[in-house]
Amino acid sequence: MTTMNTSERETSADLYVPTPARVIGVQQMTDLEVLLQLAFDDGRALEHHPGQFVQVSILGVGECPISICSSPTRPEHFELCVRRVGEVTTHIHQLKEGDVIGIRGPLGHGFDVAELHGKDILVVAGGLGIAPARSLIQYVLDERERFGTFHLLYGARSPSELLYREDLTLWRESPDVNFHATVDQPDEQWRGRTGVVTTLFRELPQLNPTETMVIVIGPPVMFKFVVLEVLARRIPQKSIYCSLERRMKCGVGICGHCQANNVYACLEGPVFKYGQLKALREAIE
Repeated sequence: MTTMNTSERETSADLYVPTPARVIGVQQMTDLEVLLQLAFDDGRALEHHPGQFVQVSILGVGECPISICSSPTRPEHFELCVRRVGEVTTHIHQLKEGDVIGIRGPLGHGFDVAELHGKDILVVAGGLGIAPARSLIQYVLDERERFGTFHLLYGARSPSELLYREDLTLWRESPDVNFHATVDQPDEQWRGRTGVVTTLFRELPQLNPTETMVIVIGPPVMFKFVVLEVLARRIPQKSIYCSLERRMKCGVGICGHCQANNVYACLEGPVFKYGQLKALREAIE
């Protein structure tokens, strides 16, 4: 898969005009997150890459960027996990099956999955980061023969904030993925691991430094500590991807909200090589 370069995106009128998409499914996952299943009425696929996002617009209210959390290998519909944090997302939470919203995109640079083919994969997701990670997770599982060993580490603040509970059960039971989850603040019913996501590295077998690609998705505060764990296993910086969703708003590099130095997360990202982000300390600190 390849992504459009900046000039191609800027000259594509489609990126500025929302396309109607119909809500075909709604699932309340937590008090703050809802999962939407969407499809275009003409039956076409979104044709995104894992790691990309879309701009969701509500007529008369506004729009906001939302990560795509389903794989392009499942083209019959696409899914968005939306956290209620403001006016637009509050209206999104009120949507019902049959409602129509506007979609611009897909936007941004996703994962170069061709570079991942043939490699062992380690995905480390924290909090809401499991949403964009899920697109890549589904892709790896649907194209399993293209990849080596697949490790998945997921950390959340509390059991009530764990997302995709049905998926978590499937991943835990699947022979195709070495999956481990942890929470920072357990409740009385929690019987799993406790601690920050980096504590799960002790569950990993020895990693092959030359054959392992690492994907880190979550709050920027966790990047530093996860990368330290990865580098301690002699995996080079060039093999580390980070997904950075830094205050994105317009999605096309106009508003400047996501700018860090001369880099726009919505255009050059949200997926970056760690080496790129290392030079942009403002982006991850």
